[in-house]
Amino acid sequence: MIDLHLVGIGTGNPDHLTRAAIKALNSADLILLPRKGPDKADLADLRRQICAEVLEHPMRIVEFDLPRRAADQPYLGAVADWHDAIAQCWRNAIEAHLPQGGGVALMVWGDPSLYDSSLRIAERLGAAGLPIRTHVVPGITSLQVLTAAHAIPLNRLAAPVTITTGRRLRDEGWPEGVQTLAVMLDSGGAFEGLDPDGLHIWWGAYVGMAEQVLIAGPLADVAGEILEKRAHLRAAHGWIMDIYILQRLDRDCAT
Repeated sequence: MIDLHLVGIGTGNPDHLTRAAIKALNSADLILLPRKGPDKADLADLRRQICAEVLEHPMRIVEFDLPRRAADQPYLGAVADWHDAIAQCWRNAIEAHLPQGGGVALMVWGDPSLYDSSLRIAERLGAAGLPIRTHVVPGITSLQVLTAAHAIPLNRLAAPVTITTGRRLRDEGWPEGVQTLAVMLDSGGAFEGLDPDGLHIWWGAYVGMAEQVLIAGPLADVAGEILEKRAHLRAAHGWIMDIYILQRLDRDCAT
């Protein structure tokens, strides 16, 4: 039997790990560490840094190269194939290094439940016949870190919040009846297609990390600044993680 621990690690800052996360990492027999290529080596380095800071005894850490998603195929089909390939990488590593079973830990950015597919990949292992029990250790999400960094509440008083992706915002526009919109996984500038009148944005890149950059203001005033800063940061680091909240401030409502 394999006990698979999906451990939320926040945005890569070791200070964001919970005691439960540290306990799960230390109790594992094996930690799997994905590599995303030389252009995103910082991400693997952050995971290595976390291991160096929180592990209390020598641990078997196995690194593997993460497959890439095909960019020239329809999105959902390409993602399904990509997840199949990742599941096979997990299985190969587990069978090679834990043939008799045991505990495996994977460090997941943010929380495994919010716009992350680790749980779906784990389901593939079980469906393929690997005896597996999945355990989730919740982590701090980039959305929480963003609101903390800007010192704002996520919602207006007694009001709902919609969480979506940059792809959906770009393809479908502003959702009907929504006042506060949190946007994740934006490949860049999905808000450009919106009428900025009355919209306020709170944006952050590398939130919670040493490289953190924040911009906030009326969308009409800061959209260009955000796009310029985002392009600069991506070129400088080779990768970028950013997130933002958009809110309509032109409606009569309590704050």
